[in-house]
Amino acid sequence: MRFPLRPVSTLVLAASLVAACASNGFDGRTYRSDEMAFRVGPIPPNWRSVTVEGALLAFRDDVASATIQVGGRCGLDGDDVPLEALTHHLFLHFTARNLVKQEKLDLDGRAALRTELTAALDGVERSYLVYVLKKDGCVYDFIHVSPSAEGRAEFERFVRGFGTLG
Repeated sequence: MRFPLRPVSTLVLAASLVAACASNGFDGRTYRSDEMAFRVGPIPPNWRSVTVEGALLAFRDDVASATIQVGGRCGLDGDDVPLEALTHHLFLHFTARNLVKQEKLDLDGRAALRTELTAALDGVERSYLVYVLKKDGCVYDFIHVSPSAEGRAEFERFVRGFGTLG
């Protein structure tokens, strides 16, 4: 037996769905999903939002010909995998990998790994700046991809503004 929804009930249901959807996603500074919530640093006006498969957030900096992406996952490999291995995993399908510089640093109160490298994918070489961080059972990665190191200062500010939210 089906019960028809009354107009008021329909409006309440619709409002609830809108509120639920509004609580997930990115508001320009804060990202929220069912498994994580975090803030990022300032987004420069020359970055525009784009969609990149597998990324939580992605931007295109046309001035620097760069793509910026933020990835995150929880409960998969956060506790027992070293930061170096997590970084290496991001580049498994790349060739001509050349490590330029790698250093550990503090990001949001945890150890993070900052890696600069060049690598080729399908024969196209690019410059990469990558941050990988493990916190509270989640792994976060921030990637800046470009033909050169141009535009990295803005990316560094964006990453340094990262913080998880309860």
